[in-house]
Amino acid sequence: MPDKPSVKGSCPPIASKRPHQLVKHGDERVDPYYWLRDSKDPEVIAYLEAENAYTQTMMKHTEDLQLRLYEEMLSRIKETDMSLPFRYGEYYYYERTEAGKAYGIFCRKQGSLEAEEQILLDQNQLAEGHDYFSLGNLAVSPDHKTLAYSVDTDGSERYTLYFLDLKTLERYPEALENTYYSLAWANDSRTVFYTVVDAANRPFQLWRHQLAHDPDEEDTLIFHESDEAFYLSVESTRSQAYILLSVDSSITSEVHYLNADDPTGTFRVIQRRLQGVEYAVEHHSDQFYIVTNDQAVNFRLVQVPVSAPTRPNWQEVIPHRDDVLLEEISAFANHLVIYERRSGLPTVRVWDLNTEEEHQISFPEPTYDVEEDANPEFHTTTLRLSYTSLITPESIFDFDMVSHELQLKKQMEVLGVYNRADYESRRLYATASDGTQIPISLVYKPGIPLPGPLLLTGYGSYGFSYPVTFSSTRLSLLDRGLTMAIAHIRGGSEMGRLWYENGKFLYKKNTFSDFITCAEYLIQEGWTTTDQLAILGGSAGGLLIGHVINQRPDLVKVAVADVPFVDVVTTILDTSLPLSAMEWEEWGDPTDPAYYRYIKSYSPYDNVEAQAYPHLLILAGLNDPRVKYWEPAKWAAKLRSLKTDHNLLLLKTNMGAGHGGASGRYERLKERAFEYAFILDRLGVSSVELAMKPSPKQGRDPVEQTPTVSESQTEG
Repeated sequence: MPDKPSVKGSCPPIASKRPHQLVKHGDERVDPYYWLRDSKDPEVIAYLEAENAYTQTMMKHTEDLQLRLYEEMLSRIKETDMSLPFRYGEYYYYERTEAGKAYGIFCRKQGSLEAEEQILLDQNQLAEGHDYFSLGNLAVSPDHKTLAYSVDTDGSERYTLYFLDLKTLERYPEALENTYYSLAWANDSRTVFYTVVDAANRPFQLWRHQLAHDPDEEDTLIFHESDEAFYLSVESTRSQAYILLSVDSSITSEVHYLNADDPTGTFRVIQRRLQGVEYAVEHHSDQFYIVTNDQAVNFRLVQVPVSAPTRPNWQEVIPHRDDVLLEEISAFANHLVIYERRSGLPTVRVWDLNTEEEHQISFPEPTYDVEEDANPEFHTTTLRLSYTSLITPESIFDFDMVSHELQLKKQMEVLGVYNRADYESRRLYATASDGTQIPISLVYKPGIPLPGPLLLTGYGSYGFSYPVTFSSTRLSLLDRGLTMAIAHIRGGSEMGRLWYENGKFLYKKNTFSDFITCAEYLIQEGWTTTDQLAILGGSAGGLLIGHVINQRPDLVKVAVADVPFVDVVTTILDTSLPLSAMEWEEWGDPTDPAYYRYIKSYSPYDNVEAQAYPHLLILAGLNDPRVKYWEPAKWAAKLRSLKTDHNLLLLKTNMGAGHGGASGRYERLKERAFEYAFILDRLGVSSVELAMKPSPKQGRDPVEQTPTVSESQTEG
């Protein structure tokens, strides 16, 4: 039966269309909502707009709450701010924001931070006249005289590449269409290598462009990848000695290199692709350092002469370890920085190439995230890191790789009264049915009544380790008594590469059962109840949400699925769609009957049943190239036709955006306020009177709030 919410409004009518039949391996699937795939059909647009109108009506009673949440979130942000400048050559580069302006302004100063500011690119000016705006590439030429930048104005992730003369601030006449996220300058500062996308939005070609060349002269095609499972990316090494072309599928790599001083030269391959062998390359002196899974599930580090880089010449530097995942390395003139994951947590080691001493930077919080920040200089002894946790705002540290001194340079300011001591983060473990321990990162405000409302999120796909980061917007939930939890489920890489392997292909259902296990554990341990539990996931995390509410709709009260990948079988069988062919190495080849049946058994759209479902908010983007809008739209329509409850089901499609939702920081805050208002309202925690009073303690200085990050030294 249709929704029967307590506020006025009726479900959007679903136009009657002839069902579409899909047959594979003798299995016939009838799709009554296949017609929603045609965005040029006026009935489709009318349907989506009707759904949006319905959503607006059903959420009208929360408008005051949405406004309150938005104002809270905005009040915590330092609207006029500046990123920490980083040095590149003789310039200091940074981005700053101004109150009332939605986008950042990129600037630089020459010689010192006291020098006069030069504005390079004001995104607010570029965004004028567009409902959506996204900056893709932003790369200064080696001589610092030209800026290459690319823009997307509809969310399709097809970028137009432009070039700006940094002396005159006039744009060169050329505009390169359909480019993607990577580019590389040659050392002549006139030659640019860039990738373009095919009809399926796959970066499949590498082109060479000469700046301000003869307009009648076409760019040069350097590389064409015909295998639909592979995509291209291009970058310069930090040493500026080489340009690297990476050809990657989900499980196989091939890297080509070119002398950056010889842009018209020929790319040479380091190692031809071998099915299942992945590798990534860093350059140092006359060597390449290579992180690879060749004979190493958790990856190992090898080095090889640039003159003879093929696999038979690889010499092991760091061996494979069963309990440590080697994620990546960074090469500097005298140091290697090694990023690993141990017991589910990221670690950083610095190796002195001259003395062979190691220095490990340790972090005291039970759950956190750390990653490399801007480090463009090769000849430096300073490593810049970004550290954060569920209760520690993003903190930028400089680590002296010689003296081992660690210095906090900037911490994100949280305006108003924020004291990290008023919140607590923990790492818990739930036990799966096969005995596997599933980590859960948890943050809450001590003293809240338990069991209480809790929001659980997760992802568990593509080997992506869910980052444990601070969010000032999250405080609006924590201060209302919610607990926030992240389930680090299989399908990610938190506990090593096997953690990923055991959550993909014919083991994919471990991802879903792990999430359910975490939810059950949090209920059993008294953190929440089924009537107070909300779950949230986006993209492949939306697939997670869709499967969980099909399998265990009784487990949760509220669910939010953001751009959810829910029509799995239909999508990955259609290789004309973006990413589909590449997806076979994540989910399995659906032309194989065994994989087809397995994928179909968990695909949310194919398994909607006539049963009661939780309150559900589904979000989509009309121009989304990754998860086409029709997946969430079809799913919502099928749920409406079959679900037996009176709970609220809302579909909200952003008619001018893509996979990432609205652009601009203010519109993004409004979207987040909308999501939070739905969760709070459906959990019955929407009244502002229920908000917990702030602690009487005074907020601390940002530097003093930061936990001490220490370093330990061992002999290498």
